[in-house]
Amino acid sequence: MGLIGAGLAAGLAALGAAIGNGYLFGRYMDASARQPEMEGKLKGSAIMMFALIEGVPILGIVVALLIIFQ
Repeated sequence: MGLIGAGLAAGLAALGAAIGNGYLFGRYMDASARQPEMEGKLKGSAIMMFALIEGVPILGIVVALLIIFQ
């Protein structure tokens, strides 16, 4: 049961990050297409949010490893 839980923890975290990044960059493309002069400011914010979203799967992997090796 522990291995199934570990797989679910890592898998759901990766799925959530994939959905979040897709939504983030889709909205970034919409915003930069509507206001091209704001692209520089939007790009910095998008990259920062990308880094924060990518922290989620890393935490999921840590939780999975804790479940496996507990």
